[in-house]
Amino acid sequence: MAEEAGMFVVHQTVGSVLCCKCGIPMTPNAANMCVKCLRSEVDITEGLQKHVIIIHCPECDTYLQPPRTWIKAQLESKDLLTFCVKRLKNLNKVRLIHAEFIWTEPHSKRLKVKLKVQKEVLNGAVLEQAYTVEYVVQDQMCESCSRVQANPDQWVAAVQLRQHVSHRRTFFFLEQLILKHDAAVRAIRIKQMDQGIDFFFGNRSHAVKFVEFLGKVVPIKSRNDKQLVSQDQKSNTYNYKYTFSVEICPICREDLICLPPKVAINMGNLGPLVICTKVSNNIALMDSLTLRHCFLDADQYWRTSFKSLLSSRQLVEYIVLDVEVISSEVSVAGSKCVLADAQVARVSDFGKNDTLFSVRTHLGHLLNPGDYALGYDLYGANSNDIEMDKYKGLVLPDVILVKKSFEEKRQKKRGKARAWKLKSLNMEVDDTSKGKVDQEKMYTEYEQFLRDLEENPDLRFNVSLYRNTEYQPSEVASMTDGEDAPSVPIEELLADLELSDMDEGENDGMRE
Repeated sequence: MAEEAGMFVVHQTVGSVLCCKCGIPMTPNAANMCVKCLRSEVDITEGLQKHVIIIHCPECDTYLQPPRTWIKAQLESKDLLTFCVKRLKNLNKVRLIHAEFIWTEPHSKRLKVKLKVQKEVLNGAVLEQAYTVEYVVQDQMCESCSRVQANPDQWVAAVQLRQHVSHRRTFFFLEQLILKHDAAVRAIRIKQMDQGIDFFFGNRSHAVKFVEFLGKVVPIKSRNDKQLVSQDQKSNTYNYKYTFSVEICPICREDLICLPPKVAINMGNLGPLVICTKVSNNIALMDSLTLRHCFLDADQYWRTSFKSLLSSRQLVEYIVLDVEVISSEVSVAGSKCVLADAQVARVSDFGKNDTLFSVRTHLGHLLNPGDYALGYDLYGANSNDIEMDKYKGLVLPDVILVKKSFEEKRQKKRGKARAWKLKSLNMEVDDTSKGKVDQEKMYTEYEQFLRDLEENPDLRFNVSLYRNTEYQPSEVASMTDGEDAPSVPIEELLADLELSDMDEGENDGMRE
């Protein structure tokens, strides 16, 4: 303003003084010494550790935080940097400004961290200085790894996972969830049993954490027990073996259920015939005749437990002759449903007799005349269910359709490899199994599980899919097949592949 008015203005300058040691001009500070002289007079890193020894377990890639805690961290990660900084003593005498790794050879057994610290020195002047700390990595196995190396069968806690049903579809899906979340990474041994899987751990806390994970993904009830192995009365120490018995609810997806009267009343007179549409940490039930639905959590189910009337292994294939939509599209538990009246006939009876069934279904948006559908044949079924006998005057529908069938389209692609594949747990097969019969049955159920993944996008949402390197697409086959059966989109497969490759690279780096 003054310059614009033509007035003379005195420019302010920063004064300088001479250093009291070397005499060079410098900006004034509280000590009246330049930075070089101040550093020569005072070393703020004096008394700080510059050489530290850390213990590393090469088997599980963990680091020992005294006295007995083992921390899992990758090279040059934030977790490892935090661990290294916490190992330094007397660091509270200075103020830490910055910390970073200095690159070293991975096989050198050395870690170098560059630290910048500040401290108030002469007459209130603040001095900043950088120095390097060298960490010497010494390999020593942790207690659990040393116990495994000494005796692989020496376990401390066992989780016995069971489901009392006639198939293993739940365990196939649960296996993929365990692999995706690395829930069983601490397991010493995994053994496949007749109606479930046994997981063995070297620490009780690992088994407790695994049981907590199971409770978040499926409805379970569990109980635990312990057995005294040895004791030392002089030192007052006891060694126990812990066993956790975990039972998964016998209700599976696509099962037909007759709700007990008390449960039906509590759910607002739902059903009583309902279809299980989804099983996670709760159970989703839907009345296909009215599109009403409800959710049962684990506590509600085990309070008044019930079994399924018919399971997915008893589905019958029908051919759709006519469909008449009677309602608009409705979202039921995240899935689209349209109520419709359909006329169907059993495929096994088609051409033999003229038996037709008029049914009401929730698949009005999927079914067209000429399509095939899978459903429960209540017309020819002989069910002895205690809960159903409690309903007096209950009129059962002849057919309850569950899902659309793509069996005819799959026959054209039978024997061809898929463009994707799944990983599996390293399990030991029980020696008391029935041999080839059980293996053939398991292969059939696993194939049905893969088909369910192709048909249901919601089901493969929590499953990691990997590219099949042996798959070679055929242009001629795709042109002759016409309308193909449901398959996994290539965009979804590539996204899962990129994430999975990153995870595998990180895990490989952690194991080295």
